Amino acid sequence: MAHQWRGVLAEYRDHLPFSDTDALLSLGEGGTPLVPAPALSSAVGADVHIKVEGQNPTGSFKDRGMASAMSKALNDGASTVVCASTGNTSASAAAYAATAGLTCVVLLPQGKIAAGKLAQAVVHGAKLVQVEGNFDDCLEIARKLHAEHPVELVNSVNPHRLQGQKTAAFEVCDALGRAPDIHILPVGNAGNISAYWMGYQEYRDAGVTAQLPAMWGFQAERAAPFVAGRPIPDPETVATAIRIGAPASWNLAVAARDDSGGLIDAVSDEQILDAQKRLAADVGIFVEPASAAGVAGLLQQAGHGRVPEDATITVTVTGNGLKDIDTALSQHDLTPTVIEADIAAAAQAMGL
Repeated sequence: MAHQWRGVLAEYRDHLPFSDTDALLSLGEGGTPLVPAPALSSAVGADVHIKVEGQNPTGSFKDRGMASAMSKALNDGASTVVCASTGNTSASAAAYAATAGLTCVVLLPQGKIAAGKLAQAVVHGAKLVQVEGNFDDCLEIARKLHAEHPVELVNSVNPHRLQGQKTAAFEVCDALGRAPDIHILPVGNAGNISAYWMGYQEYRDAGVTAQLPAMWGFQAERAAPFVAGRPIPDPETVATAIRIGAPASWNLAVAARDDSGGLIDAVSDEQILDAQKRLAADVGIFVEPASAAGVAGLLQQAGHGRVPEDATITVTVTGNGLKDIDTALSQHDLTPTVIEADIAAAAQAMGL
């Protein structure tokens, strides 16, 4: 009989900081596919696989960490949770708070959220507060609310978020039967690259795998504080999920980069949008713009001759393309071919 997936907390409980008596929340997160990408493999001269995190319950990788953070909040007796968000965190927090019976308050940068993500937070019953500022301003307020009031902060500064997110590294190893040579991710608030590195180290230390990957992260060039070596006061990019100028997980991400012998570099919005198109047209995976930053970075590094020949490379695409359809559609001609209700006209339109 096939194994029924139970969610990341139950599947990897032995690797997580929960006791046998703790209640574990799940919406069925995790267990996402690792998809071979022959077109990309051919383009870069390596064996490339895509970890498709858009297949999580709310459409992004955030669900892994939110299942963990919200379970911790519930077991600690919290009644209200708060988060700052560029969209995906708010969608995930609202959904998991709903299933936990907790009140969820979301601080959003005014006018900077993709409609699909905003809709998710609304339908799951979150209280939305728009802040006249950017994500970093929202996170600062959320931190202070947590410090001064009885509310639980569920952004990735909450260590239980990274505990849940590290399970994606376990899944990659379980699927490949080994750790990859290189793992590539988009970098915004930098919690995910930190969590993956944690997961890869824990699997190696437990003797499940024998090696560690180099961690490669990519930012949008106008929102690239790691590349600049300092916070960016007014970050800007079409990739809203990584439009972050002062990453909360700065030190952890730098450690992941340096300890793994990896890199964090920047790609342009044009490269990101081109990679988004390429993933959809050549691989069959539709992602939101920020998710394509890792693929854009892989192609960039291959162009510079920096991709090792025949390396096993995994690339995390973090969010579903339906999160932000307006940006995707703006890159295409939407003029339809109109015909009469006639088979001959249809055949002619099809070039038959």
